[in-house]
Amino acid sequence: MHVDELILRLLEAHPIADQTDLLARLSVEGHALTQSTLSRRLKRLGVQKVQGRYRRVEAAAQAMPEAEVSAVPPNLLVVRTAPGFAQALGLALDRDPVAGQMGTLAGDDTVFVAVLPERMEDVRAHLARVLAAR
Repeated sequence: MHVDELILRLLEAHPIADQTDLLARLSVEGHALTQSTLSRRLKRLGVQKVQGRYRRVEAAAQAMPEAEVSAVPPNLLVVRTAPGFAQALGLALDRDPVAGQMGTLAGDDTVFVAVLPERMEDVRAHLARVLAAR
């Protein structure tokens, strides 16, 4: 069984209140993870501590606030948004990349988008469409 599937199965079957307990249960099943690796996997799986135990939670549908895109030639786009939304926006952009978009780096209210210089306008137009759809 893949470790992510096992994590979700263990969380459903047991009231796990801390990562140490989950690490021990994974170890018994033959999966030795570090705490930092487990923490990253929990985040990726949408697992959060709710009412004292770890559970998979669905992200609440929340509209993204408006964002402004600025070009910083030769290969950077800067997206400014409301405080607290940059990481979610960066993730959304990474999940829906366009040719020439090389990656994102998100802070609290700013996302840097690295692009190939020759694709700057194409990526900027794509970002405008993505942001308008949110």
